[in-house]
Amino acid sequence: MYLCLEGIDGSGKSTQLAMLGEWLEKCGLEVLRVYEPTESPPGQLIREMLTDPRATTPHFQRILGLLFAADRMMLMDRIGEAEKQEKIVISDRSFYSSLAYQSDPDWILEINRHIKKPDLVILLDVDVEQAINRFEGKDHFENPEFLGKVRKNYLKLAQNHNFSVVNANHSVRKVHEDIKTILSSRIRI
Repeated sequence: MYLCLEGIDGSGKSTQLAMLGEWLEKCGLEVLRVYEPTESPPGQLIREMLTDPRATTPHFQRILGLLFAADRMMLMDRIGEAEKQEKIVISDRSFYSSLAYQSDPDWILEINRHIKKPDLVILLDVDVEQAINRFEGKDHFENPEFLGKVRKNYLKLAQNHNFSVVNANHSVRKVHEDIKTILSSRIRI
């Protein structure tokens, strides 16, 4: 199974991914944790570009869309191999992030057409103000207007693609319990 946690910056994806991985391993399952961007050369370039003040501009978003697609292509072999070994793949982001963050969905779908889609997407939905309060100030996505637009995009994707939505305004523990409830009905634990 390929499971992805999605949400705006500050929604708690990394924290929940770590907790989820530990829980699944305690349940006796083998887990592969992946993150977007990865540590590949395109992923490293993405991380660098995210610190640029122009990172939220349409031009930079198109560049980032291409880089994320390249980074994901490099990740597909690892995901495929893990699934052959019957591991649970849990990911912090997937191509749905590009659909939420970048502005041309048809183009994003085209450049990601060879990307494996997650079997299950859990959207960690958080209020923009709370998300901004959680930031460490590393990139330029602290713009409330931009994040508000991305959050709306995520909620629309959730509706159109049948994501499971978790209220990430709650405590870390409550969000983790909600994620466990969703997964307990889909995998043998």
